[in-house]
Amino acid sequence: MYKIPSYVVIDCGGVGYELLISVATYTELGEVGAEARLHVHTHVREDALQLFGFYEVTEKRLFEKLLTISGIGPKLAITVLSGINAERLVGAIRAGDHATLTKIPGIGKKTAERVVLELKDKLDDMAGFVPAGDARPSLGAVAEDVLSALVNLGYARPVARKAVEAAVKDASVAGDFERLFRAAMSAVR
Repeated sequence: MYKIPSYVVIDCGGVGYELLISVATYTELGEVGAEARLHVHTHVREDALQLFGFYEVTEKRLFEKLLTISGIGPKLAITVLSGINAERLVGAIRAGDHATLTKIPGIGKKTAERVVLELKDKLDDMAGFVPAGDARPSLGAVAEDVLSALVNLGYARPVARKAVEAAVKDASVAGDFERLFRAAMSAVR
């Protein structure tokens, strides 16, 4: 396996397959050369055959639901899943949170409205996701940035989240990225 944040090459019986991936899938994959299993969506057009890989089947299903929306193709759908984790995306869609959706690169106000309108009632079958009202509360913008930084450094998301949740309890570091990051790094070790 060879990987960079936008795609991975998986060796299957001596044949290398290039799969476009989200940042979330990239962070979950092991080291280069390690064995990997991905859920694959094959997108066929007149002029191209593209493979998209997902670490979690729920992320693949969400990707496929995004493709049903007029104006969202596979590249934008993978960009959306790279711009926000699947759990937060489902929560934002269910809550009709256009502001969160428009923060994702490539999603403007009209597209965000269309996503909410077309998918709000079609996400009940998303296994692994709790209803928006029952979701864990957001850590806040600074803490979410620290969580993202820890995940990008290679820490597993659950471990990183626990560390950030522990560090954010100290009100003196909660609003400052650098101080919160240092406190979370201490907690994760």
